[in-house]
Amino acid sequence: MTSGLRFLIAAKRCEITELQQLAHTSALVNAVGRLVHGLQRERGLTNLHLASQNAQWEAALGQQILDSETLQAQVASCFEGMNVATARPSQGARLFSRIAYALQGMAALPALRRRLRAEAWPAERATAAYVRLISSLLAVVFEAADTAADPGISRSLVALFNFMQGKELTGQERATGSALFAAGQANAVAQQRLLHLIESQERCLQVFEEFASPPQWQAWQLAQHAKQLATLERMRRVLCTASNGAPLDRQLSQVWFDANTAVIDAMKAIEDRLALDLLELCETRLAAATAELATFEALNSQGNTSRFDPADDLSFFDQASPDLSTPASALSPTAPGFGLQLDRSILELVQDQARRLQSMAQELDTVRASLSERKLIERAKGLLMAHRRLSEEDAHKNMRQMAMNQNRRLIDVAEALLSMAEVLPEPQR
Repeated sequence: MTSGLRFLIAAKRCEITELQQLAHTSALVNAVGRLVHGLQRERGLTNLHLASQNAQWEAALGQQILDSETLQAQVASCFEGMNVATARPSQGARLFSRIAYALQGMAALPALRRRLRAEAWPAERATAAYVRLISSLLAVVFEAADTAADPGISRSLVALFNFMQGKELTGQERATGSALFAAGQANAVAQQRLLHLIESQERCLQVFEEFASPPQWQAWQLAQHAKQLATLERMRRVLCTASNGAPLDRQLSQVWFDANTAVIDAMKAIEDRLALDLLELCETRLAAATAELATFEALNSQGNTSRFDPADDLSFFDQASPDLSTPASALSPTAPGFGLQLDRSILELVQDQARRLQSMAQELDTVRASLSERKLIERAKGLLMAHRRLSEEDAHKNMRQMAMNQNRRLIDVAEALLSMAEVLPEPQR
């Protein structure tokens, strides 16, 4: 009869392979974060250059483009190093599609820069172009979080993604406000966009707080400086309360850019910590799995040194046996660690593995629920945009208003809208 230990060893090897892929993916996420930060700064400098219509930002923009190109090469190298042959179909299809789309945007970046430096596009269109590229890169991080099979790593990725998304929205706020001040005139559409960006930042940070570890959240709280936030808040009021067409002080464009940059730089420091914590977690998980595999293989090489013959053991059918749905954290603290005693029976090892996988599955379901809600809300928002010809901000605003009027959660409104998709007429073109 085939020993169950043989399949435990096979399962552990599969787990190690997945953890190795997650470690590579985490390194990729780290590189993507650095590139996104560079592109965010490049976007802000591009907006200042285009909106002010003078050459004072030319040198800084040129240097930033060189820095971004270096970071882009690092991301491309990480993409190149991914093993596309070993990914599970359900995971690879989504993640690799996102990567393919991001690579398309990265390949078109030099042409975009040439057009913008020739001042062929206005600041608003430049912002939209950079937003699309950065969004494609952040989508890679989102899929990495959604496909991670380890719940602890998945939680870390969800926290990191939402923090990166919040930082990107802060970058968009910097770019939008810079263009407004540099243009010297208030614009109602841009003002509404600013309000939407501020609210969206707060939502991302709320999700980050939910999934971050207490030390990570505390580090973010300590990184925020009251004086910088007060300056930014005052300038937000200037931008958001000015009447449409009212004059704005062009000299404040630099002050606004610097105030937002201080916030973004503080967020970058926390983002670097989150990325480092993620890499360390992958290494810890991988080391533990490798040690367990060595234990299994040592036990297997000894021909199963159990204290009793599994063929005579009926504890599998014993009502007193541990419930496999019981989370691992609720088991007796005196029970020996998974695979640490060579004289444990194969049955005990199998039971421990089953409990562990059950606990991981339950935690993973909890983590992915947040990602699933985000997907549903985005799909519902897209439905409104298509059928009512709304902007992304207006679609989200309508959904929020519906949720308030009906005293329902935003996710409930999204599900209701999607349930009506089949009966709605084709969107106007």
